[in-house]
Amino acid sequence: MSGRARARARGRARGQETTTPAVGPTTVPPPGYGPTRPQPPQAEPSAEGGELVGRGRQKRGTAAPRSEELQISAGFQEMTLGERGGRRRDFHDLGVNTRQSMEHVRESKTGASGTLIKLSTNHFRLSSRPQWALYQYHIDYNPVMESRRLRSALLFQHESLIGGAHAFDGSILFLPKKLENKVTEVFSRTRQGEDVKITITLTNELPSTSPTCLQFYNIIFRRLLKIMNLQQIGRNYYNPGDPISIPKHRLMIWPGFTTSILQYETSIMLCTDVSHKVLRSETVLDFMYTLYEQVEEQRFREICTKELVGLIVLTRYNNKTYRVDDIDWDANPQGIFKKADGSEISFIDYYKKQYNQEITDLNQPVLVSQPKRKRGPEGAVTGPAVLIPELCFLTGLTDKMRSDFNVMKDLAVHTRLAPEQRMREVGRLIDYINKDDNVQKELRDWGLRFEPNLLSFSARVVQSEKILQGGKTFEYNPQSADWSKEMRGASLISVKPLENWLLIYTRRNYDAANTLVQNLFKVTPAMGIQMNKAIMIEVEDRTEAYLKALKQKVDSDTQMVVCLLSSNRKDKYDAIKKYLCTDCPTPSQCVLARTLSKPQTVMAIATKIALQMNCKMGGELWSVEIPLTQLMIVGIDCYHDTTSGRRSIAGFVASLNRGITRWYSRCVVQDRGQELVDGLKVCLQAALRTWYTYNNRLPARIIVYRDGVGDGQLKTLVNYEVPQFLECLKAVGKDYSPKLTVIVVKKRVNTRFFAQVGGRLQNPPPGTVIDLEVTRPEWYDFFIVSQSVRTGSVSPTHYNVIYDNSALKPDYMQRLTYKLCHMYYNWPGVIRVPAPCQYAHKLAFLVGQSIHREPSLSLAENLYYL
Repeated sequence: MSGRARARARGRARGQETTTPAVGPTTVPPPGYGPTRPQPPQAEPSAEGGELVGRGRQKRGTAAPRSEELQISAGFQEMTLGERGGRRRDFHDLGVNTRQSMEHVRESKTGASGTLIKLSTNHFRLSSRPQWALYQYHIDYNPVMESRRLRSALLFQHESLIGGAHAFDGSILFLPKKLENKVTEVFSRTRQGEDVKITITLTNELPSTSPTCLQFYNIIFRRLLKIMNLQQIGRNYYNPGDPISIPKHRLMIWPGFTTSILQYETSIMLCTDVSHKVLRSETVLDFMYTLYEQVEEQRFREICTKELVGLIVLTRYNNKTYRVDDIDWDANPQGIFKKADGSEISFIDYYKKQYNQEITDLNQPVLVSQPKRKRGPEGAVTGPAVLIPELCFLTGLTDKMRSDFNVMKDLAVHTRLAPEQRMREVGRLIDYINKDDNVQKELRDWGLRFEPNLLSFSARVVQSEKILQGGKTFEYNPQSADWSKEMRGASLISVKPLENWLLIYTRRNYDAANTLVQNLFKVTPAMGIQMNKAIMIEVEDRTEAYLKALKQKVDSDTQMVVCLLSSNRKDKYDAIKKYLCTDCPTPSQCVLARTLSKPQTVMAIATKIALQMNCKMGGELWSVEIPLTQLMIVGIDCYHDTTSGRRSIAGFVASLNRGITRWYSRCVVQDRGQELVDGLKVCLQAALRTWYTYNNRLPARIIVYRDGVGDGQLKTLVNYEVPQFLECLKAVGKDYSPKLTVIVVKKRVNTRFFAQVGGRLQNPPPGTVIDLEVTRPEWYDFFIVSQSVRTGSVSPTHYNVIYDNSALKPDYMQRLTYKLCHMYYNWPGVIRVPAPCQYAHKLAFLVGQSIHREPSLSLAENLYYL
């Protein structure tokens, strides 16, 4: 970057601090949802072979007809990529029918225990006219027409025949009506006067509940959202015409909606929830200049690349999001590239002509975004998109923003909506649909209608659990789902004496170190923990100094290392954890000195630290009553490590005793091209061996809670991972055949539930179980609201039992799952997921974020990662 360009950009960045630039399209539609359709976004310049790849403009031959009912043709999906979130994967796992193979839930999968509660949910019924069906036709052209646009124009000359409601991808046509003849021949004429024979052949008649129809409903609904001027970003739709500005933090929020139409237990319904897109009022170029002023010049490129690669940026001229995969430091906007028609143009001229965007800094580098997926029937991959930093806005929040209490508090005002607010916002979308004439016409043409009211039904609240701790049994307030007050002064189930431990601190934190030790001596006697004085080690505030002290002082007798840190610098924390988890395996506790600075909270902090240290050394805190015997509970979660070549890390945690209070924890570091389940089999075999040493027998029942399963991955899990688990159990011994249950746990769900109490809507109480109406008929699934929230709307967790040969009643499965949400030792309360899932998540996160390799197996029987 030249000095002149740098100075000019700095001036512009400073100017931006006073006025927030508009984030969003250059021409902002008026607030509300207008009836006009937005123009389709144009292509990005491509870096591959210097050619411009125009999205949707490649020449395609006519695709062969497809008769499979389960899948919309590749060409049809290609046509609707923009409307389907730009992805071809089936995010709703349609066609995966697991319930049929489980005899004990084939007739009914609902439980009966608990008290009834009246709920509303964010679902609206979709009704169609009687005997509604979708008709699929294959279209042939003679002579063959290459251009899809021309094929569409020729066919639509016969709108009087096919009607106004149609969806066409160039070879496959969908209509809501049946033509008179199975094969219909018509003739059209091109502008050049060439006559073309078009053959329309009926290939399929699809009932309203077929997977293809469900995909189709979603495509039509996205079309409606576009009619209402909502802009698509990722999978969701947002309203840039009604932004919420937070100038104090230079942020802007676009309100929007997540939507999906699916077949639920008794009807097809639209599930819609409020979504918010947080945009930063700062371009990538502004970010680059701010960073340039903060770091050494020779390290600027390296640090800038590290900061930007992996981020999602929004190009405001077409409201599209891209992932930054690389920075081309050798290129700049003055560079020339080839367009699809073969002509050459510079980036400056291209953006000026295509989007009326002026590029002011001519020496800035360019960003490179790789395409995510194949395009076109032949699977040809497009070149990467080249983006100009000056025209790209950063999205989302930085780690610094997330850790800033004021930023998060100001954001929460707009994004954490209470049940009544959330319901109002959700209801607005249906109001807009029902009041917009263009939208209503489209729906009428297809013979569809949305009911105006939220779905209401009765669910159940199961009874709260009794907490068992140190020979005592106590109850807690079920509304708050927290027993921190009740457990004060009670001894723990099992404690480890703290005889030989180190406390490493810096000179500046000497007082904090003494405060910690004094308060630990105050709180540990009531827990039953015997504690000797720590070996105090003072070091300089450098990573190397901490590591040197660890290498010199930690030996085989050291039970625990406590490191007092003056800041939350990631490199220092990572180095300490890496050394103490792999090179010299020892339980460790890192404490931020500033958390000990407030006298009014220091006792509570010391109590939490003492509990964590006890767990990390193998102690047990509390339990709940688990009626099943010889039961092993397994939790699996995945973390994707973007720093180490995008490896996946799976955390594997298995219970070892009757009370489900001791755990075996192991990790699988999976390189690209390696099957994750191969590593999980090794973990399961090791966990069974360890279980045997504790119980002198093998478990008769194994229940696996599988978290970290992405949308659309259910089929792989059912067809590949479950059979591998069964093979693994067979390999243990001829006579060994335990009952196996595999449950997929999903936290990221758009379903919300609102309890109707005294004419007002509130969050459902912890322990609410939903196993009807909004569950899927082809699955053995249920929702549980296990946790309590102070602000906003509570998020339920979805459980899908994909394999179960145990014949355990649905009631027992639901109750057991809820019980396990009480067993997470880092929080004296009920959490969102079963404890083994949260333990697996903590383990995978520690390895993926800090260690980047498998921890030592000598720590496997301790919760060292809490």
